[in-house]
Amino acid sequence: MTAIALRPPEVVMRLKRLGAAHPTRLSFLRQLIRRAAREKWRVRKHLFDLDDNGFGRAVYAVETPARIYSLVAFSTPLDDEKRSDRVIAQAWDTSYVLYDGLPDAADIARLEANAPLQEAGRYTSRELVLARANKSVRLFEDVAAALAQGQQPDEEQLLGVGYLLRTTAVYGNGKFGIVDRDEISSRPELAGSFQAEMLTVWLIRSFTFDLVDHIARRRNPAGAAKLAPDLRRALGVGNATGLGMAPFLVRHPLLTHSWFLARETALARVRAEPHAGAAERDAFSNALADLRRRVARWHSDDSRQATATRILAADLGALSENLDQLLAKPRPWDALYRFAEENFSLEGQEACVSLILEPHGTLIDDLGDTMKADETPGHAIEGGMGCALLRRALLDSYSWAMAIDFAEPAASARFWYVSAEKLEPRLGERFEEDGAELEQPLATARDALGLAAALAKEPASASVADFLLRWPEWRHAVRRAQIVAQFPYAEIHD
Repeated sequence: MTAIALRPPEVVMRLKRLGAAHPTRLSFLRQLIRRAAREKWRVRKHLFDLDDNGFGRAVYAVETPARIYSLVAFSTPLDDEKRSDRVIAQAWDTSYVLYDGLPDAADIARLEANAPLQEAGRYTSRELVLARANKSVRLFEDVAAALAQGQQPDEEQLLGVGYLLRTTAVYGNGKFGIVDRDEISSRPELAGSFQAEMLTVWLIRSFTFDLVDHIARRRNPAGAAKLAPDLRRALGVGNATGLGMAPFLVRHPLLTHSWFLARETALARVRAEPHAGAAERDAFSNALADLRRRVARWHSDDSRQATATRILAADLGALSENLDQLLAKPRPWDALYRFAEENFSLEGQEACVSLILEPHGTLIDDLGDTMKADETPGHAIEGGMGCALLRRALLDSYSWAMAIDFAEPAASARFWYVSAEKLEPRLGERFEEDGAELEQPLATARDALGLAAALAKEPASASVADFLLRWPEWRHAVRRAQIVAQFPYAEIHD
């Protein structure tokens, strides 16, 4: 079987395509759910002590083959004027801890005194994840009111928002005194990227439904309805902001590379398959039909996204119409991908990637184990490398950056810094406010071009070590250039 080449980073790592990506069976939550099903994890409510208004505490215990994890949830009163999704907020509707084991009464009391304080609280190595969330106030109340009357909430309104609670932070990896990643990374169920965080959010989602059902039942014990299963399945957990994800991706190039390499390897494997079996055909058809139903229910007030959704729906319709013909061709999955590449929008192309992967678990699921990277040692700079060789590698890896004129104010108008109060990344306006001297080294394209210009002035015989002895301020850019030359999916090309 002849291999299919991986899609190159200059295609994959563009922001517009990344923004059009769809979840796949390699997505972190999908990996977690498959493991939970395969290992028959048991989830039970260990404690559910809420008053008539839904305030109190709850514990959800997850029994895995090796150990127990518990989501400890606290729901507290919150005045409307204090409800804010901004990181400077100091109070939230709900707060959570993923606890290592089953907490006793003393543990719950300790966490109840600290978890609602979030960053200001005190934690131990038994706490794996710290999180908080606010209600979508009007929708949450409308759903509770409808259920209390024995009715289901308005589906269009519900799906227009898509969640009842939205997280404003999900902290892991040793932040604010919780356990360090190194202490739990050897556990199979938590070894993959973000598995502890995904488990936390998945359990928060369950708590959300139980919370609104509980409030409705307390209002009308005899006649309240429960939120219908099909509506539950359509709801997720909202996210107030993804601001921290941008600097995270820049700071973790090896991890970023491992994620995209796994997906692109999976796609290449499937495209190289010579035939489409009956089981794979059926699975693809079912996944396509399911996606078309879900897209038909999507709603967005943003005009650009609404247009993209309409185009995606048309793309999926065209795929359905041509499916039998495409799957009858040699290398049918490659033919299907090429059809999407030639005829569909970016949204349609990336949806097709997700659909192509879906029926092929036995072929690609092993790649989930590769979606991690040991970044603790850092990346040692290869000082013996010649400056001329580094410059050639740098210009090859960052050829896309040459189209950006960093002399233009708009190209460098913003800068990243770390908030001293919240220890969180923030964006500053370079020409409108103070603080540019606190800029974090995250402008990779600008720094790459600056490094290339500096290297051009070096003698042909100069080594990287010689260069950095004289110009140590370029160490971070040299290190990144050497990483990106070796790990091509490490850098976003915008």
